[in-house]
Amino acid sequence: MSSTIPDPAPLMLSVSGARGIVGKTMTPVVAATFAGAFGSHIRTLVQGRRPKLVVARDGRFGGESLARAVQGALASTGCDVVDLGVAMTPTVGLMIRALGADGGMAVTASHNPIEWNGLKCLDGDGLAPPKPVAEAIIARFKGADIAFAKPLDIGSIATDTSANERHVARVVEVLGGAAGAAARIRAKRLHVVLDSVNASGCVGGRMMLDALGCGVTHIYGEPTGIFGHTPEPTAENLGDLAAKVRAAREAGAAVACGFAQDPDADRLAIVDENGRYIGEEYTLVLAALRMLELRGPFALAANLSTSRMIDDVAARFPGAKVLRTAVGEANVVAALKPAGGLLGGEGNGGVIFPEVCWVRDSLSAMALVLDLIASRDEPLSRIVDALPRYSILKSKMDLAAIGGLPAVAGALTKMKAVFANERVNDADGVRVDFADGWVHLRASNTEPIARVIAEAPTKERAQELVAMCAKAAGL
Repeated sequence: MSSTIPDPAPLMLSVSGARGIVGKTMTPVVAATFAGAFGSHIRTLVQGRRPKLVVARDGRFGGESLARAVQGALASTGCDVVDLGVAMTPTVGLMIRALGADGGMAVTASHNPIEWNGLKCLDGDGLAPPKPVAEAIIARFKGADIAFAKPLDIGSIATDTSANERHVARVVEVLGGAAGAAARIRAKRLHVVLDSVNASGCVGGRMMLDALGCGVTHIYGEPTGIFGHTPEPTAENLGDLAAKVRAAREAGAAVACGFAQDPDADRLAIVDENGRYIGEEYTLVLAALRMLELRGPFALAANLSTSRMIDDVAARFPGAKVLRTAVGEANVVAALKPAGGLLGGEGNGGVIFPEVCWVRDSLSAMALVLDLIASRDEPLSRIVDALPRYSILKSKMDLAAIGGLPAVAGALTKMKAVFANERVNDADGVRVDFADGWVHLRASNTEPIARVIAEAPTKERAQELVAMCAKAAGL
């Protein structure tokens, strides 16, 4: 599907890795150089043997050429490579731990349109590297500081086809196997409509639902790599999913919900049994609610752009707390891990379930949401309606239209000055909390845009907060 390509085509480098426009700023040469920088970094950490690294791609059309470049570059720096082929990004994280690997790389641009592709690094714990490590890898890349191996030290490239099965088995195991969540879900004989957007979740997503005994209507379920719709799992892109949920219910299926994965299947959006898009903000909230019911109070982590619904749910379980972080999976994990937290994530539909992997994982999210439904004698729509309700607005600004990335810093300074008497958090851009809502302005890690997100009890108040932010920031 076509989309507007920024001009000049950007190469986005951040804690989330590298993303660019295919054939312009993301080419096999760029991919090989970035992978070489990552492999060289890993070599500094592993002494006396060849490191082992796991590589996969999100399935988007044309990604194989970049994956081959990545594999060759990693091998050329003296790393042994295990190629998973097309696999979900969370599956890469899980396989790093399962195989005792030293890290991995996913060739993915996540939710970005087909013109984009990118590279995501994962460390030996199967999690995105923290900001200082990401910056060190980027510095190596910019300086082409690649430590190539001697001929007899060049690494091997092998394949492993067990990744999806291992991932599904781990989710079922963690949630109690035959005596736990899987049994509850199977007993309900739930039906799910799944939209895998023709990408990496096609096989693993279906396998997960089959393992839970669900009936499945699978749309965009062929892994062609050519997205059947704009890939970001937002309301405007999931009309077909909503319609299929309604059609399946009218045909007599006991539909529990509809699930939508993004191309690398680290995010999950949800449609209720009536075909109503309930949104990606609810994914983490519903998963957290079920985990708190199962395990009791614990520490959660969520980024600054995530709905305060997560705080409201945590408040129902005395002793539970929510740690707020900068946007980005690595930042959420950096707060979650030392706190011994059992769940974290972001309001974009990303759920991090550390007992499965340290990466946002649509399979874990599916299982927790289905177990929540199975544990009650009420449909998902009623569960959602019983949660605190806010209006959240997510808007984007093209950086070129506001003076480029340098303009964001000045805008943030102005915003902090105007709202100095309110609760201000500048860990990532600027978030201002008011008594009845909040607004957050920041530059994106993955697209050449600035994001403005506001949440309030009503849509009108959220719009007012966005307008106040824009005026204060001079945008």
